[in-house]
Amino acid sequence: MATSQRDRIDRIGTTKLFKKLVAKYWYPLWTRRLSEDDDVLFLNWGYEEDPPMGLPLEAADQPNRYYIQLYHSTATQDGTELNGKNVLECSSGHGGGASYITRTLKPTSYTGLDFNPNAIGFCKKRHQLAGLDFVHGNAEELPFPDNSFDALINIEASHAYPSFPRFLREVERVLKPGGRLLYSDLRGRQEFSQWEAELAASPLREVSARVINKDVVRGLDNTAQRSNDLISRYLPGFLRSFGRNFTGVPGSRLYRDAQEGAVEYRMYCFEKS
Repeated sequence: MATSQRDRIDRIGTTKLFKKLVAKYWYPLWTRRLSEDDDVLFLNWGYEEDPPMGLPLEAADQPNRYYIQLYHSTATQDGTELNGKNVLECSSGHGGGASYITRTLKPTSYTGLDFNPNAIGFCKKRHQLAGLDFVHGNAEELPFPDNSFDALINIEASHAYPSFPRFLREVERVLKPGGRLLYSDLRGRQEFSQWEAELAASPLREVSARVINKDVVRGLDNTAQRSNDLISRYLPGFLRSFGRNFTGVPGSRLYRDAQEGAVEYRMYCFEKS
């Protein structure tokens, strides 16, 4: 594909209209179809370091190792301790990360919020743990009082929000002083400057930031077979190409862009003053 044509497609892919369509139609469709499979607990890309993390996991968590490692690395960055804390996850998907963190990092409470009622229904049935709850709601209009949470986790979701600055304002509002935003997501090169400007304009203080493309690409390599199997099983033929790109299957445009740096996957830690 010619560079100019690819650039036009990339620009279309980051418009507010596209993001609204993804949030309103694609995520609910994908989640509704995957809800047929009780073992599909993660909707995020994977993560693996070099040398391998070797994260100790229970046997039941082993099939989801690479998805879990992204959650674990994001939630524990810069020495963050969630033990005894009140934690909110915005866009909690199928709740696999919420369950893992509740069981292993021992927060006092963990609330998973998602805009998709099908995902919330799935989570309420699948993940029944003390201190873990799931709530239907909008990440740009959080249904919680000011200063409610010690930490807020957001993984691979904000790229689809119609207004990222509105989300950041809500994060600052619901975090307690000293509370942390533990955040991982991706953007295309044409969005880097806007992404960075919006983060810089937030009242939250940046503690750390790093590009994790190599770790994420390793995760995609390790989850490729499973992703392809799910796409073939749950998506009609005309949606499979989009599904492979969306999930970053090796050989897809998004996978190549992550390899080449045209897309950056970053991990951030921010703190409220």
